[in-house]
Amino acid sequence: MKNNILVVDDEPDIRQLLSITLSRMGLTAHCAENVEQARDALKKHAFQLCITDLKLPDGSGLDIVKHISVDYPDTPVIVITAHGSMDIAINAMKLGAFDFINKPVDLHNLRQLITNATTSNTPLEKTAIDGIIGISEPIKVLKQKIEQVSRSQAPIFITGESGSGKEVVARAIHRSSARKNQPFIAINCGAIPKELMESEFFGHTKGSFTGAHQDKQGLFQAAHGGTLLLDEIADLPLDMQVKLLRVIQEKSIRPIGSQKEISVDVRIISATHQNLLEAVNKGLFRSDLYYRINVIDIVVPPLRDKPDDIQLLSAFILDKIAQQNNHTAYRINPDALEALQAYSFPGNIRELENILERACALTENAFIQTENLYFSNQPLPNITIGNGENVKLTNENHIEQRNISSSTISHYEPEQQSIDEYLASIEKKALLDALEKNRWNRTATAKYLGITFRSLRYRLKKLGLDVG
Repeated sequence: MKNNILVVDDEPDIRQLLSITLSRMGLTAHCAENVEQARDALKKHAFQLCITDLKLPDGSGLDIVKHISVDYPDTPVIVITAHGSMDIAINAMKLGAFDFINKPVDLHNLRQLITNATTSNTPLEKTAIDGIIGISEPIKVLKQKIEQVSRSQAPIFITGESGSGKEVVARAIHRSSARKNQPFIAINCGAIPKELMESEFFGHTKGSFTGAHQDKQGLFQAAHGGTLLLDEIADLPLDMQVKLLRVIQEKSIRPIGSQKEISVDVRIISATHQNLLEAVNKGLFRSDLYYRINVIDIVVPPLRDKPDDIQLLSAFILDKIAQQNNHTAYRINPDALEALQAYSFPGNIRELENILERACALTENAFIQTENLYFSNQPLPNITIGNGENVKLTNENHIEQRNISSSTISHYEPEQQSIDEYLASIEKKALLDALEKNRWNRTATAKYLGITFRSLRYRLKKLGLDVG
């Protein structure tokens, strides 16, 4: 199997071109002119890769894709398509093709594709998949799906509620794929100002617009060879949707101000908590882009559908909190665990993290009791801060002050904490309350607070509240 590549094309010139290219890469080409010869070759030999033209005299390259995906699932297939046959190329990947390349064949892109494909059938890195915590049936199904898609180059579309762990899944796909040693770049499409979006995505040249004082590499170039996560893709403006569609089809970008196309080898993973098909029906999202990015879909289950995983997740989160705070291990009372398992978690894993972080702050003996847990469907407790005065957090998203005035800040106890720590504790409580008010949707929370999404993300990271 090693180094043997099956080439299927009815044009002698193309077979010769591919054979020479493979030979220079240290690979051996076995050529077939049609579907029948390809089937015979597959019976007689084991191949590391198959490269097939789409149009063949006695059938289609799709027939070969289907045959190999069923009978030889460990053999990746690259499909050569006519320019403009994107729908057929997408269909090929849905059937199990590793990737596609357009005619006329760009040899540089072809060599990169062959390298990616021949390394994709090495043993999967199981650590990344095993890093997704849980033993419930929905998590088992999710892990199986990640393992399946990790061998492919096909675009992935991840859906799931806010806070359910979509970025965690995207990172697991990347780390278990042949691209694991290359960059993983995550973009939040709702966090980039519209006027800067094209520059952020594709880069720009010096002097291409006011303020462009030097060349800038875009995020697509930064992710070259690796994976690009387009998080909250539903927030992408229509004009950028057109440009993204072209990048997916042509596999190249053009920085602002440049006359040259730059080839990019990037696997695209998209994610959103919104109903993208509904956005398509409303004219807010292009249908052609929707079908390009939604070649393989993965649904991340909400936390309420996997209560059996809450014990494992809680143990993991509590261990992380203890390490961050240089604290002894936290434990959780069985009654408190039962209360967590009975809760619906509208904010999913992100909400579980914040509930447990608050509980760790409230417990006095590192043993979390039921009374230390406060959910979004119940009043929050009075919390003592600073110099001992009380602050009450409410589910109406207000900080109700009792006996607090402007003197509260000026009379804090410097022996107990620095002013920065004191102010950070107030900011953290305000942000937690706002998140609960908005069901842990960060986009809605930013709007509620009157700040940009980027500002909210910065504050959450600064305070250790951001979980991706």
